Amino acid sequence: MAVQTAESTTESAAPSVDLGPAAALSCRECGHRVPLGPVFACQECFGPLEIAYDFSAHDTEELRRRIEAGPANIWRYAPLLPVPADVATKPNINPGWTPLVRADNLARELGVTGGLYVKDDSGNPTHSFKDRVVAQALEAARAFGFTTLSCSSTGNLAGAVGAAAARAGLRSCVFIPHDLEQGKVVMAAVYGGELVGIEGSYDDVNRFCSELIGDPAGEGWGFVNVNLRPYYAEGSKTLAYEICEQLGWRLPDQIVVPIASGSQLTKIDKGLRELIELGLVEDRPYKIFGAQAEGCSPVSAAYKAGHDVVRPQKPKTIAKSLAIGNPADGPYVLDIARRTGGAVEDVTDEQIVEAIRLLARTEGIFAETAGGVTVGVTRKLIGSGALDPALTTVVLNTGDGLKTLDAVADTGLTATIRPNLDSFREAGLA
Repeated sequence: MAVQTAESTTESAAPSVDLGPAAALSCRECGHRVPLGPVFACQECFGPLEIAYDFSAHDTEELRRRIEAGPANIWRYAPLLPVPADVATKPNINPGWTPLVRADNLARELGVTGGLYVKDDSGNPTHSFKDRVVAQALEAARAFGFTTLSCSSTGNLAGAVGAAAARAGLRSCVFIPHDLEQGKVVMAAVYGGELVGIEGSYDDVNRFCSELIGDPAGEGWGFVNVNLRPYYAEGSKTLAYEICEQLGWRLPDQIVVPIASGSQLTKIDKGLRELIELGLVEDRPYKIFGAQAEGCSPVSAAYKAGHDVVRPQKPKTIAKSLAIGNPADGPYVLDIARRTGGAVEDVTDEQIVEAIRLLARTEGIFAETAGGVTVGVTRKLIGSGALDPALTTVVLNTGDGLKTLDAVADTGLTATIRPNLDSFREAGLA
């Protein structure tokens, strides 16, 4: 597999690229820095690269006022993201500022007394949180002159890339496992880009995309979650920013995050720490919990075993959007869960379906299977005593249940009656 390192691409990186406060790329392992460019692996140790910022010019109160006066999407946080200052004027899908729903009915069912919230990202343009990361990656693709937007995807990302590329006037070609839910296939294909099924799991798809990047056939292609991954991943920080702002500029005590690659969880933690460092929220403890499906739970298994290394698994779960058997950020998720006093837990497919129905019945939110995972894990963590029901808790719903209808396909009519009152009464509906 070809690995794109800083050394192999630094010469082609645009030295005058405008990505706002982004100062450089920094290795998460060894700290080695390189100029901004479409690279994702460190030339010194092959560790993952991420964005390093210069926030020194920010005054806390001025920054708060600027954010609050900004647009009702992720670009209100442009001063904290690797994007140009005029990002809000460019053609993009403009996701974010989704509801933070006070879930009192669900709280009563689960026995939560400290305040329970659902951060509901199903209202994004393509109905999943992936719109956040793709919108961010699109700006990097523009900056580096890419003409084709691509990705490896478990479904939601494919649709987000297709929509963003269509809005920006770019070509899209995305790669998915061949056996995804039909709803996600249709949603990814409808935007007119090329949708390619790969025979195998997501991990097979991801390996293929990494090979394509190193081949001349991939010239001019921006893979949002591979060679643009450092920029793409920063979009997840906006979940942390929004949650804290919507809570009145305060940290949640506990947050439950679904785990696929693990990137979302690590960037939420990064976003919370940035808000603390900038003085936008009070510095106090918070706990981050990771949620997986039992049929693909390599991070949960490592956490429970006390390991620092995540052993890959072959996925077998209805939660296909989380079915990454070899999660790139798994070890960092373990570090964060342990550092914050959280945990990583998993639930069965049956518990996922129960949780989807519970959230829909109590709060009117129809979550996809990943949302069922987070709600199911929240319930399990409360039952085990790992999650304190007296503390303010935020649970993430990252996608719309209309994408994963097969999971609740046995849900249907309560009764079929004749059009008269006698039939209505006979059915026990009166």
